[in-house]
Amino acid sequence: MSGRISSEAGVHDAPHESAHPAPSDAPGTDAPEDAHGDAYVHEDEDEDAYEDGPSDARRARWTATGAGALLTAAGLAAAVLRALDSVPPLVPLAYACGASGCALAAVLGSRGRTRRALWLMIAGTALMAVGDQFD
Repeated sequence: MSGRISSEAGVHDAPHESAHPAPSDAPGTDAPEDAHGDAYVHEDEDEDAYEDGPSDARRARWTATGAGALLTAAGLAAAVLRALDSVPPLVPLAYACGASGCALAAVLGSRGRTRRALWLMIAGTALMAVGDQFD
C-alpha cells in the first residue's frame, strides 16, 4: 500500500487540509462578523466607559443640584404666597417641608448622591402636592 489514501474510502488526499476551512482561515476576514455579515473590529468596552464616566457623573450632579434648587425655590415661593392667603396653616407648612426636602436633595446631589437626591426630590414634591390638596 502506498502513502496515499484512496479517495474511495471517503478520506481526503491530504490529511492536513479540511473540506470546510474554519472561519478564521477564510481569506479576507480578519475580524469576526456581526449578524448582518459585516466585519467589525472589537473595541475595548472598558475604555469607552472610562472616557464618558466622569462627564456623565458631573452632568448627573449638576442636574440633581439644579432640579433640587429649582424645586426649593418653587416650594418656598408657594409657602410664602399661601401663608399670605387665608388658608389653613397646614398648607404653607407642607410647602415649606417639601421645599426643605428638595433643598436637602440639592445638597446631596452636589455631593454625588444623585439616586438619594432623586428620591428625596420626589418625596418633597409629593409633600408639596399634598399641601396643595389641603387648599
